[in-house]
Amino acid sequence: MKKRNIAFTGVGLVLAALLVYQIPAVNSRLSWRFEVARTYVKNVLNPVDNVPTAIPQPTKPGTPTIAIQPTSTTEVVTTTIPPTPTLAPPPAQAFLNSPPYEKQTANNCGPAALSMMLHMFGWTGSQKDISDVIKPVNGDRNVNPEEMAFWVRNYAGWLRIEYRVGGDLETLKRLIAAAYPVIVESTTSLNPEDTGWPDDDLWAAHYLLLTGYDDAAQIFTAQDTYRGPDKKIPYDQLESEWKPFNYLYMIVYLPEQEEEIKSILGSNWDPDLNRQRALDAALAATTTDPNDAFAWFNVGSNLVYFERYDEANAAYDKARELGLPQRMFRYQFGPFLANFHANRNDDLLALTDYALQRTDMSEETWLWRGWALYRAGDLNEAIKSWRKALSVRPGYEDALYALNFVGSTP
Repeated sequence: MKKRNIAFTGVGLVLAALLVYQIPAVNSRLSWRFEVARTYVKNVLNPVDNVPTAIPQPTKPGTPTIAIQPTSTTEVVTTTIPPTPTLAPPPAQAFLNSPPYEKQTANNCGPAALSMMLHMFGWTGSQKDISDVIKPVNGDRNVNPEEMAFWVRNYAGWLRIEYRVGGDLETLKRLIAAAYPVIVESTTSLNPEDTGWPDDDLWAAHYLLLTGYDDAAQIFTAQDTYRGPDKKIPYDQLESEWKPFNYLYMIVYLPEQEEEIKSILGSNWDPDLNRQRALDAALAATTTDPNDAFAWFNVGSNLVYFERYDEANAAYDKARELGLPQRMFRYQFGPFLANFHANRNDDLLALTDYALQRTDMSEETWLWRGWALYRAGDLNEAIKSWRKALSVRPGYEDALYALNFVGSTP
């Protein structure tokens, strides 16, 4: 009888735990921990190597060797935007009133940073309002700038949002001095308790909201959703941690403020010209330091924008050869596009396989793996991949398009 009572008690505790786990607040706190634990065990049983180098591609007769020019782009981007005027230097310091601090939930730095930024314009929601739309599955590990811009344009339409690449400290300071907070996509080192596998390099992408700067102290003030409010970040540290994401920055403003934003950004207001300048800067960085993997990666990403896929692959291949962080392809998918459009299917399969071993919950990786499988003639597995993408991101339009393209249903 005693053993029977113990058994009933054990079953009761398990059932109670399962019921408690269904409470949304509890589930949101614990589900990602279970996912991390599952990934850790998987990597213990099946260790993952470093980012794979590119698979050598056969050279077709008469195909010229691709060489990336280290000085300038080979295309001229036409624009109606006048040249950037010479502006007075920004003031030596500027500080905006910090918004109410919002600590991110798991893998939610983008929505949390955006939420704090929107509060500075009178919005009254929270990161959950944003993530429920652009990251409805808690295990989804990444939010792209495009998704954040989509949310603002569709759910806070009284505001405007723009993001650009190739930013610099001067631009950040000018925007802050004009009372515009800025989100930058940079990197951070995860806390040891957030490790995902035994040899984890703990490198991760991280959005920061910048609300102040001080030239005398050489620091920015950042609202860091992972580490706390009003964090002081040295200029050189921000530049270093900003580089892996092509110096991307994001601003929100009222419609009547657009002309002021244009005057601050100058020629960078034009997206094509902005990309050309970012490409030139990245190429120059590879000349200064040919062993800078992030500079080469940025070259590739800017070339993808211009649909120069063979050259982009050459740059990405160099970055992979030099070595990239383990989670790089959790956040950046330019190499997938470049491989696909250059018909490098074996390399696309190898790279997406690696990315999924590191991060299974990635709709973008499942999407491109599906296209690689489709091209390899494995339609059934391609469909499974696209459906998996939809399970990570319900309503993901690119996956819906892929399924419709082959005549399948979600």
